[in-house]
Amino acid sequence: MSTYSSDLLRLLEKRGYIHQTTDAHALDALAAKEIVPGYIGFDATAPSLHVGSLVQIMMLRRLQQTGHKPIVVMGGGTTKIGDPSGKDESRKLLTGEDIEANITSIRRVFERVLDFNDGPTGAIMVNNDDWLSDLGYIELLRDVGPHFTVNRMLTFDSVRLRLDREQPLTFLEFNYMILQAYDFLELKRRHGCRLQMGGSDQWGNIVNGIELSRRMDGAELFGVTTPLLTTADGAKMGKTAAGAVWLNEDALPAYDFWQYWRNTDDRDVGRFLRLFTDLPLDEIARFESLEGSEINAAKEVLANEVTALVRGEEAAASAAATARDTFAGSGAGADLPVHVADAGPVPLTTVLNALGFVQSNGEAKRKIKEGAIRVDGEVVDDLALELSPSPGSDIRISLGKKKHGLLRG
Repeated sequence: MSTYSSDLLRLLEKRGYIHQTTDAHALDALAAKEIVPGYIGFDATAPSLHVGSLVQIMMLRRLQQTGHKPIVVMGGGTTKIGDPSGKDESRKLLTGEDIEANITSIRRVFERVLDFNDGPTGAIMVNNDDWLSDLGYIELLRDVGPHFTVNRMLTFDSVRLRLDREQPLTFLEFNYMILQAYDFLELKRRHGCRLQMGGSDQWGNIVNGIELSRRMDGAELFGVTTPLLTTADGAKMGKTAAGAVWLNEDALPAYDFWQYWRNTDDRDVGRFLRLFTDLPLDEIARFESLEGSEINAAKEVLANEVTALVRGEEAAASAAATARDTFAGSGAGADLPVHVADAGPVPLTTVLNALGFVQSNGEAKRKIKEGAIRVDGEVVDDLALELSPSPGSDIRISLGKKKHGLLRG
């Protein structure tokens, strides 16, 4: 039985989003009586976010679903510095044009998941470069600097872990936590923001912002973090052997995105349905009770729901149809990855690399030796095999039971 009275914290608790909160009682009371604007910050270091960011995006969706106002903060300013949290080395600095292009690209996913409108709970997207770039260095040091001690800054994991590993931490990166704290202060002043949410690795940054706002403005602000999200086998969410699972269509085909969720470990199905879909909790409980091969039905529901939310209904339907065609045996669905053959025979190892099934020719050869590769349904063991599809025809390539692609003539 939930101890919370607000729809917001009850929903976050029941669906498994809450790891830590600052003054949960006061936040609960505030959320029960008025609209709470809340924000999460996202770096703009690439043209797409990946699945590791999806739980944060869903937190903003839950905020809006329970009658509050989501603020998406794109780190146009802080991306110029780089968040040292969880990083072993400094990141390459991007130009302002690169960052702006990334923000434009990233926005597409948020527009699917959140409702941007002019109403009191309409989502807004802001760029912290709008205020950070206008800060004078001396003014920042004078007004904000006295509220931070180097002693305390050195205790934060983002700093301490880098130093413990004897990895360089630039003075530029060291300032990141100050600027993120200042973001919360500025968002309170500009948009009445009262809540910051984020992953558990952001707890220190969130607390810094709350304390800075209290000291400078006497404001009462709040923070909520989510648990560190890993899969049942301990892997970091959103990372696979083939690379990151990107949210944007142009960074990862819809079928591969759908297949990532379809391949979810049995132990993760219920948790992921609660976090990443809007399905009712009683329906999710029914899916969790399934065993054996029946759990695959729940995985397909998960894949369909998440793909429809992030990529759209049409992309989800197309990916599901491709999966049905592919796993039916001889079918070759429209969404399978395709490598178009140049003139002449193509080495199988080259095809496996081009389809993204392996990362090197050495790995390709190992998979062939293991009997994991099929060509048109037949296991192959010839390391030097070359393929020559007829013009306009396809050769179906499979790695194990879950990866399929086409070599097209």
